[in-house]
Amino acid sequence: MNREQRQMRSVVSDLSTRAEEGNEKAIEGYFAVFNSPTELFPGAFEEIDPEAFNNTLGNDIRALINHDTAQVLGRNKSGSLELKVDSHGLWGRIKINEDDSDAVNLYSRVQRGDVDQCSFGFNIINEETDMRDDGTVKWRLKEVDLHECSVVTFPAYENTGVQARKKDLETMKARKLEQRKQQLKERLR
Repeated sequence: MNREQRQMRSVVSDLSTRAEEGNEKAIEGYFAVFNSPTELFPGAFEEIDPEAFNNTLGNDIRALINHDTAQVLGRNKSGSLELKVDSHGLWGRIKINEDDSDAVNLYSRVQRGDVDQCSFGFNIINEETDMRDDGTVKWRLKEVDLHECSVVTFPAYENTGVQARKKDLETMKARKLEQRKQQLKERLR
């Protein structure tokens, strides 16, 4: 997989809203969950290692609406986005800017339960690949470079990311077949 290609992954989350003292509103929940295999396409799975975000939370990360860079909800650099890792996954809290009608509208949609899913955008730094005997494959994201997290209406793996994974799988299967051919040739000699 091209490490320069930005990836997006999604998770069904228990997003919640909170109005705190002084009426500060926030949306919070898990943007990524650890050790939970997600099927990208039939026979291909991916999961996130608990240490995948250890070296990236200091990045300049934005919270977006539906991955739209024109709709910034928060930013960790400004303190309006808080991210932390716990034993379950990557948890985030977005402080809602009440002067931003898009943010306030999203807050209301999350509060009503109309929007309750998350996604995150990243580059892969390090991963492990497990080609299983049954023909399936599982990638484990060991380290990522996080760019953004989004509250999303329809979480879905970006098609380009899935296509890249499919190419990876095809390449691995071709290599495995070539190795088997070589082994058979060796036995015949």
